[in-house]
Amino acid sequence: MTARILLVRHGQTAWSVDGRHTGHTDVPLLDEGRADAKALGARLHRAPWGGLRGAQVRTSPLSRAKETCELAGFGDRASDWDALKEWDYGDAEGRTGEQMAEARGGEWVLWRDGVRGGETFAQLSARADDVVAWAREVEGDAVLFAHGHVLRSVAARWLGQDVRFASRIRLAPASLSELGWAHGEPVLARWNDTGHLEH
Repeated sequence: MTARILLVRHGQTAWSVDGRHTGHTDVPLLDEGRADAKALGARLHRAPWGGLRGAQVRTSPLSRAKETCELAGFGDRASDWDALKEWDYGDAEGRTGEQMAEARGGEWVLWRDGVRGGETFAQLSARADDVVAWAREVEGDAVLFAHGHVLRSVAARWLGQDVRFASRIRLAPASLSELGWAHGEPVLARWNDTGHLEH
């Protein structure tokens, strides 16, 4: 059975700082994001993680996730996985929530209203289910480097919740989370842990 499933959101980008929806646009990490990725890697190479020897490592193929993975010290054993790409935001790509609300006539909430021209909730949920199914079959530890909304979706589906439950579990850049088990039930064993970024 899976020992630990660690979820790592990529470090800061210019668009994440501005609150712009960043789906498949390949926005690079900021210097701050690179420093935070290194701090995360240093943490994962100390006890109790010990570098997670033998863990299976998967990353979104988008550069902000791949570079986070590399700077954290896991790039040499990571495999790209399209299932970990961020939500395809369609008409919301590159826009803030406020800009989307204005375009839609004054009201818009991503997790309620969805997007046009991108992925539906059902499509996002199906991708998250693929990740969950894989994670439940992994022998030992696994580490996933990806993006805020897709990782929140994976967590929601791990818990057996509708994908929209992801709206209630925020995730900071360069954060560390862990999916696990308690009394035979799937749980969030650790969530949105940014202790390695506190200076």
